[in-house]
Amino acid sequence: MKKVLAVLGIAMVSATIWYFFLKSNDYQVTFEVKTFPGEVNQIIKTWSETLEGAGITDEKPITELTQHLQFGDSTHIYEWEITAIHDSLSRVRVHARDKDHSFQNKLEIPFNDTDFEKRTRKTLLDFVDKLNEHRKKFKVEIIGEEEIPTTFCACTDVQSSQIGKADGMMRDFPLLTSFLSKHKVQLNGSPFLEVTEWQKGADSLKFKFCFPIVQSDILPEHPELKYRNFYGKKALKAIYNGNYISSDRAWYALIDHADRNAISISELPVEVFYNNPNMGGDALKWKAEIYMPLKGTADE
Repeated sequence: MKKVLAVLGIAMVSATIWYFFLKSNDYQVTFEVKTFPGEVNQIIKTWSETLEGAGITDEKPITELTQHLQFGDSTHIYEWEITAIHDSLSRVRVHARDKDHSFQNKLEIPFNDTDFEKRTRKTLLDFVDKLNEHRKKFKVEIIGEEEIPTTFCACTDVQSSQIGKADGMMRDFPLLTSFLSKHKVQLNGSPFLEVTEWQKGADSLKFKFCFPIVQSDILPEHPELKYRNFYGKKALKAIYNGNYISSDRAWYALIDHADRNAISISELPVEVFYNNPNMGGDALKWKAEIYMPLKGTADE
């Protein structure tokens, strides 16, 4: 009996030490959302930017983020874990703690519905509302493997944040259209962009924004314009409908599809645009073809 009591005592002491001093969170919330992990990642970031005193302080893969939020004189830390369940459902687990009042929370939480718990639930419900609202603004349909056609094109080089991709295109759109038109260069297809560098953690991009043209021996020169061959390649294809600001949601959908089907891809997407955003209208009727080249087929 003494041995049993001793073992129980050690177990209780160990559990107490773990709970108060080793357990990384004060409170855990788990929920499911009808989308893929990449979109959850992006909405966490854009939502965080709307909150005063909030910010992302660490990101490992796109499925793990650390966020700091300021509520009065309290700093709350959310550690997000995003897990894909299937192609249209993700599980989100948030480990929440109060940076300066963690011990007090752990004392009270087993016995009361604390203000910290209420604040955490309210904040995360606000996040889910924002996510669901955003989900209504675009559609992604995975088509499968196709060949991106070869074309000759006029391009500009653009460097931007991920969310600033559309602004970068809009900045160069007048240059490409007016300059080419002025010099009677014949267009030969829809404009497209080719990502040449994507730093996911920093949400930064380098890409070429291009207009397909008919190749000619004499082409007008411009310091910001380059002529090149874009060589066709096999790729996973999706159709995106929505504002082009958020067309990168299709990138994450294609990555998720590739992961699930053991398809090796380069993660340097190509987007082909069929609408001019300057014309306005219902963005859900805008169309873009999104390609994620198969590994080994991207340009070296």
